[in-house]
Amino acid sequence: MNYMPPRSGSLVWMTAARGRVRHCWKAMQMPVRGQDNFLIFGSPRIEEDEIREIEAVMRSGWLGTGPRVDQFEREFARYRGAPHAVALNSCSAALHVALLASGVGPGDEVITTPLTFCATANAIIHAGATPVLADIDPRTLNIDPAQVRASLTSRTRAIVPVHFAGRPCEMDALMSMARDQKLKVIEDCAHAIETQYHGRNVGTIGDFGCFSFYVTKNLMTGEGGMVLARREEDAALIKVLGLHGMTKDAWKRFGDDGYKHYHVVAAGFKYNMMDLQAAIGLKQLARVEAYWLRRKAIWERYMDELSVLPIDLPPRPAPDTRHAHHLFSIQVDKVRCGVARDEFLDAMTAQGIGIGVHYLALTEHPYYQQAFGWRPEDTPHATEVGRRTVSLPISAKLTDQDVTDVISAVRLVLK
Repeated sequence: MNYMPPRSGSLVWMTAARGRVRHCWKAMQMPVRGQDNFLIFGSPRIEEDEIREIEAVMRSGWLGTGPRVDQFEREFARYRGAPHAVALNSCSAALHVALLASGVGPGDEVITTPLTFCATANAIIHAGATPVLADIDPRTLNIDPAQVRASLTSRTRAIVPVHFAGRPCEMDALMSMARDQKLKVIEDCAHAIETQYHGRNVGTIGDFGCFSFYVTKNLMTGEGGMVLARREEDAALIKVLGLHGMTKDAWKRFGDDGYKHYHVVAAGFKYNMMDLQAAIGLKQLARVEAYWLRRKAIWERYMDELSVLPIDLPPRPAPDTRHAHHLFSIQVDKVRCGVARDEFLDAMTAQGIGIGVHYLALTEHPYYQQAFGWRPEDTPHATEVGRRTVSLPISAKLTDQDVTDVISAVRLVLK
């Protein structure tokens, strides 16, 4: 059969014409940034003194755990106002050994949030315990203390609150609950290096604070983590667990004052940080406040210039707190925006803007569904947020033009 085009003026013709107009309009639009100038999400700011310090480490011949790790631990503890700090190779490792130092093990339950990276739940599993999810407050996106209380059982041993995006959790309520129930509190501070809550640095409020220095974090070492501990004996145990269960690390065994024997006192892990990483961390730590001010300025500009769009913006910081401004997460709802979240992700990528998703609720992932029977409807607030959330670039590396490009791309995609 020969193809006969629809008659001019018919409903079919008008529909086809509109489609062609939309296609042509999209085809004529130049992306905000070309692929050769793609804005990478979370790209860190690296300066010349870090590069020089890495060269110095390489020339020293001491790349593994050594004097720079020791210095980084002392200076980070001083910055956070903590009595003890132990550097490790990731926040995942930090959470794992902090749970072990808390006495968590098989048969125990540990309550945490469903809106977090999988490492939070996995650390609980690796400690031999069962993760229990308490839903989030849909406004703050942090774990809801009322949901934590509803999740308590006789097997509950600890709470792992996550300071999402750099906003502090309601620590007064959580700590009061922990005291009443004799529970340990391990703060997941992966997003919250600079965060404060009612005049106190997060990571020093609970029994342990666990930090991430992954490449996208506010202070980065490429890979790396840190545990803050209140008690010297806990810090000492974590240091032993973090390096095979040995009583001495290589720097202390092979130092200038002669070889020293070590003993293995626990079945530990290969979790130690290297001097190569600590060298970067020391330089980043010296600029952490300046970088925070830059991200705060970007955060405020986003809040101002995106406020007229049909998206949900993050809540402003609560009184008497300090937000780390690690993430700027918006929520894209198809009914209001005319575009679904995943369509928005694709469109932003096409505009040359890298974006992130933080996070799909843990109840959405097949492993946890199979292992624990979790279902999305178990945590309705986290599930809804996880299906709508998009994180826009926010980094001290961004120029004013980069921020303008992000805002322009969001406006163009929603238009």
